[in-house]
Amino acid sequence: MRCRSPADRGGVTVEAAIAVCGLLVVLVLGACGVTAVIGQLRCTDAAREAARLVARGERDRAEAAVRSVAPAGARVVVHSEGDAVRVEVSAEPALGLLPGVHLRAQAFAVLEPGDDR
Repeated sequence: MRCRSPADRGGVTVEAAIAVCGLLVVLVLGACGVTAVIGQLRCTDAAREAARLVARGERDRAEAAVRSVAPAGARVVVHSEGDAVRVEVSAEPALGLLPGVHLRAQAFAVLEPGDDR
């Protein structure tokens, strides 16, 4: 039978508390990463749909599509370049716990013939 000194009491508890805190940090950062990836995919989908709608001459519907598909607070910029259109959708990650991470997607489409824009 081993005798333990009073200074050893609670050592395992402290180690377990540190391990649980570390695990919690990893889980929160993982959840933030997954949320950022989903937000990026939503920005990409919104940009693609908006570019298609603008090319068809439905700019109002394009902005409504971005509001419904992209993450909340997303911004849309439409650039017309000759017979082509480029749409850029940008947003901030949902939970905001990843500093320096900005979501941004672009899509390109050729204007449909016969339309005057």
